[in-house]
Amino acid sequence: MSDEHTNGGRIKEITSVSNPIIKDIRLLEKKRHREETNSFIAEGMKLIIDAIDSGWTLKTLLFAASHRENDNVKNLATRAVTGGADVLIVPEKVLGTITRRDNPQMVVGIFERQLLDASDIKPEAEDVWIALDRIRDPGNLGTIMRTADAVGAKGIILVGETTDPFATETVRATMGSIFAIPVARLGEAEFIDFAKNWNGFVVGTHLAGSVDYRAPQYSGRPTLLIMGNEQSGMPPPLVDVCEQLIRIPQVGRADSLNLAIATGVCLYEVRRHALALEERESRI
Repeated sequence: MSDEHTNGGRIKEITSVSNPIIKDIRLLEKKRHREETNSFIAEGMKLIIDAIDSGWTLKTLLFAASHRENDNVKNLATRAVTGGADVLIVPEKVLGTITRRDNPQMVVGIFERQLLDASDIKPEAEDVWIALDRIRDPGNLGTIMRTADAVGAKGIILVGETTDPFATETVRATMGSIFAIPVARLGEAEFIDFAKNWNGFVVGTHLAGSVDYRAPQYSGRPTLLIMGNEQSGMPPPLVDVCEQLIRIPQVGRADSLNLAIATGVCLYEVRRHALALEERESRI
């Protein structure tokens, strides 16, 4: 292993998956280690560049030794070191063990986590925030974050015991929106106090809802959209803080929608007045 010191971070070349640094990075697949080190993994050069541009702190950059002469990789490595991050040059097999993929991205970043406090959330105008009660599925959470980003929502509030927004599977499902959508984590009691003091419209989806989700007037005030747990829905204490309970009509045999789909349907209705095709071109 070579070790080059610079005025910023360090540049190291590591060849073994058993290296202590690599072992420590691999532990980031565990929630406890992510929390203890305040770190998480993100994959892909464009995503990493976008994250740095958005002000996220890059702690370590890893890239495949086979790409060491790639100009884009070299520029990113220089930027990382200048910003104080360590740069690790590794074989593809090491990237594979870190990402648990047979065909890993050639560039991987270790970032510092960012979470909001309730006091950081100051809704105004027509801001939209989504509260997710005890969401369990990382894919659902990642998809909701991506959708929230697409519609221009301001952020997500995770209520109670939820899946980790910085789990690798969640980060992948966000397709980069992890770096665009602020996230707060609140206990149920803290969230109830927060919702009671919301200076706008508090609305939740519920099977007992008697109002079509398309009926409320969402424009002209901040909206807090509460979505219940995938299995059990919204508990009574959260139902009580809702000004209105809405429901998505269904006519088929399915008794419910996937949480990410239901949240997406509601978000596009909540934001319908603010969305127009001419605002931006689709990236699909």
